Amino acid sequence: MNAKNEALQAWMNESNVDVSIATSKYNVFYLSGYYSEPHERLLAYVSFKNQQPILLCPAMEVHDAKNAAPHAEVIGYLDTDDSMELLSNEIKKRSSQFAVVALEKEHLHVLRFESLLKAFPETKWVSLEDKLQMLRMVKDEEEIKKIQKACELADFAVEVGVKTLREGITEMEVIAEIEYEVKKKGVREMSFSTMVLAGPNAASPHGTPGAAKVKKGDLVLFDLGVIFEGYCSDITRTVAFGDISEEQAKIYETVKNAEMKAIEACRIGKTCADIDNIARNYIKDAGYSAYFPHRLGHGLGLSVHEFPSLTGHNQVPLEKGMCFTIEPGIYVPNVAGVRIEDDIVVTANEPLVLTKYPKELQIII
Repeated sequence: MNAKNEALQAWMNESNVDVSIATSKYNVFYLSGYYSEPHERLLAYVSFKNQQPILLCPAMEVHDAKNAAPHAEVIGYLDTDDSMELLSNEIKKRSSQFAVVALEKEHLHVLRFESLLKAFPETKWVSLEDKLQMLRMVKDEEEIKKIQKACELADFAVEVGVKTLREGITEMEVIAEIEYEVKKKGVREMSFSTMVLAGPNAASPHGTPGAAKVKKGDLVLFDLGVIFEGYCSDITRTVAFGDISEEQAKIYETVKNAEMKAIEACRIGKTCADIDNIARNYIKDAGYSAYFPHRLGHGLGLSVHEFPSLTGHNQVPLEKGMCFTIEPGIYVPNVAGVRIEDDIVVTANEPLVLTKYPKELQIII
């Protein structure tokens, strides 16, 4: 049996949940081991309290699904079938108890939910996301190894980007070089759209790369991630292309020091809010609080953004095995945009930093 499904079943028995239906590709993969990009088609992993789970997928994927999820009964459907009707019928075949069903309320769209309402008119529907967020928040050793490998590849990608910089090269040309080199390493996809932002563009936290050319005196921000066997990395580094001003250098050192202080505090028992406040207060004391407009970090795993969220209001305590980013930034329009981001695992002792690319200010001549 699958350990992650067993953990879900234990919760179902404790919480009197009769059936759980996961429909997002990330949660289906987490529970089953099978990854699919179903597009508009239905993909569903159904858990019961004390029975074999079922994995419902398009018929053309049945062979792959059986190989990836031998613990589950794989059921395929044709494009001419009503996949939601099939799902409801398969649940009814296996259980007469469906008073309480957990599903992904944030993922299942209205049309499909209406089909379930019609099939199970007396059922109480509860959120499955909350439990899966908590399960996914703490990684096992195998998951951490995969994230670590993804981080090694992300370090390599930043190295490629920095070495590619030259006067007149565009942001998109740098991205093309990065992604070409990582794909040569066997990487199929990035965690998200790679960002390379030069000069004034770096002061936009989630700016859009384009035809802007790198020039002397620019700060150049790299934000990227790599997926390895389903698990994501996420790294940000900022470098100087040529000499920069004293204020730009001050901003860089402020961000770096804030990040390092926050990382050092990532210990069991501290809360997400504690960590956010350490970095935020350091930046505030340096006079840049108005220019740090986002949370300190986010969970990392199958999705590049998952639980927990490191905000000043999140009182969730850190536990061994949690994996998340620490990424303070200062963005002063027409002056500087600096962000430094690392991927962290909470251990029994000091935090483990998975991303290794150097953080000392690099001035590219």
